[in-house]
Amino acid sequence: MRTDKKRDLMKRRRWRIRKKIVGTVERPRMSVRFTHKNIYVQFIDDDAGNTLASVSTRAKASGSLSANATGAGEIGKLAGEVAKAAGITTAVFDRSGARFHGKVKALADAAREAGLTL
Repeated sequence: MRTDKKRDLMKRRRWRIRKKIVGTVERPRMSVRFTHKNIYVQFIDDDAGNTLASVSTRAKASGSLSANATGAGEIGKLAGEVAKAAGITTAVFDRSGARFHGKVKALADAAREAGLTL
């Protein structure tokens, strides 16, 4: 499959998911984005358009983590701790069009183990 077609399908999948998922102050949207080198997690209040908390593999607090399943597990734990510190206990999981297996599943499971309800 051509890369532009693959990118277009991913974008359409992301839009289709985002039509149904909305974050609020009580239950923000936990947006997860994977690149080839990094993982980004944000807790977003869509009503006000604010990012309440965020964590990524690029941050100095996370050390030298890579964008694989073990790194996703560590970032999931860190995201759960950051969310607790910000007063977030429940969130809506937004996987940004990625399928729920491998890295995405590892991150979600680690965030649940850290005390976050998804």
